[in-house]
Amino acid sequence: MSKKTREKTRKPPARKTSPGSKAPAKRAASKAGPPSAKKASKNSKTGQTKASPKVSSKASKAAAAKSNRNTAVRSTLAEGAKAPSFALPRDGGHAVSLADYAGQKLVLFFYPRADTPGCTKEAIDFTRLKGAFAAADTAVVGVSGDLLKAQEAFRNKHQLSVPLASDENHEMLAAYGAWGEKSMYGRTFMGILRTTVLIGADGKIIRVWRRVKVDGHADEVLAAAQAA
Repeated sequence: MSKKTREKTRKPPARKTSPGSKAPAKRAASKAGPPSAKKASKNSKTGQTKASPKVSSKASKAAAAKSNRNTAVRSTLAEGAKAPSFALPRDGGHAVSLADYAGQKLVLFFYPRADTPGCTKEAIDFTRLKGAFAAADTAVVGVSGDLLKAQEAFRNKHQLSVPLASDENHEMLAAYGAWGEKSMYGRTFMGILRTTVLIGADGKIIRVWRRVKVDGHADEVLAAAQAA
């Protein structure tokens, strides 16, 4: 075989791959992947973006705080102003509304929580004077944000005879200025402000007591009702 024939039939040598060839580059690209694809892979495990839990949590807390501040705007309830209407469930499975007491005076005493020391004393005092209030043509109703079950347990435990209404949504409490910011041990929170309102037989505000001190309070309210 001639030299030229051997050169034609000889296979060309395999091409060597340098360190910077395409194969390593492909592996690197495969490993890294596009940023969006990497994030999508992580997000597919949780079903949401990485930042969404923090944003939604902060947003919901801010919205709740704003809502609470808005509902806490207290009515001035100036003397002579019309009393805000309301309709609430009360102990015993009944309901109570402002319209139920048309034509007679009404005392609404707002207390923070059933069966706590101050609230218990206040409710017992109003129960003790219920007959005297009736003689002055005045009804008495206690209101808090407690569940009806708690109100009924409170009534039964202390033999209370005044109706106990439940305002779980705090709408009526806010309308009467009994829902707002409170502070205790350096912590600020939303809660019921101990308040009492005396409403006349004409449905207008006669007097409002704020930041009530329980001792002697029921007697003071009775005196105001008798004088009205």
